[in-house]
Amino acid sequence: MAEESTGAYVHPSAVVDAGAVLGEGTKVWHFCHISAGARVGRRCSFGQNCFVGNRVSLGDNVRVQNNVSIYDNVTLEDDVFVGPSAVFTNVVNPRAAFPRKDEYRDTRVGRGASIGANATIVCGHDIGEGAFIAAGAVVTRAVAPFALVGGVPARFMGWVCRCGVRLGEALRCATCNRRYARVGEGLAEEPPVP
Repeated sequence: MAEESTGAYVHPSAVVDAGAVLGEGTKVWHFCHISAGARVGRRCSFGQNCFVGNRVSLGDNVRVQNNVSIYDNVTLEDDVFVGPSAVFTNVVNPRAAFPRKDEYRDTRVGRGASIGANATIVCGHDIGEGAFIAAGAVVTRAVAPFALVGGVPARFMGWVCRCGVRLGEALRCATCNRRYARVGEGLAEEPPVP
C-alpha cells in the first residue's frame, strides 16, 4: 500500500506493491494493481480495474480510465488521457510457450495526447504530443504530433488542437484560437499572437 506521506489516495480494494512511487494527489480507485517498479507522477487518476506494470512511467496529471492495462516499457508523459479499456502491448509476437521478456519494445505517448476507448497501442512506437487516437483504433506505427488517427490499422484522418478540436486547413483552432505550423511529419503550436 502507498504511504500516506505521498499524499496519494489508494482505495482499500486496490493493490499498490511495495516500491511503487505515487505522486502527490494521485488517486488509485477500486481493484487496481500498481506494480512495484511503476513510477506515477502527481495528480494522476486510475479508474477501477487498471493494471500498471513494473517498467512503466507516468508524468503528472495523467488520466487512466476503467479497465486499462499498461504493460512494461510504456511511458505516458504529462497530461495524457487514456480512455476505458485501452491496452498497451509490449511484445510484437507473443507466444505462451516462448517467453520474450528480453524483447519488450518501448512505447512513448507524448504530452497531452489522448487514447480513445478500446484502442490498442502495439508496442515499439511513439505517439506524438497532442495526438488523438480514435476509439477502437489499432496503432501499428508512429503517430505524428497533433495527428488524428483512427481505424484498424490506424490511419491519418487530420489534425487536432491541443484542446481536442479538429483543425481545418488553416491549422487554426476555431474554439481556442491556437495556431499551428507544419514541422517534419507533424505540427507544432505557434506562439500566441499579441
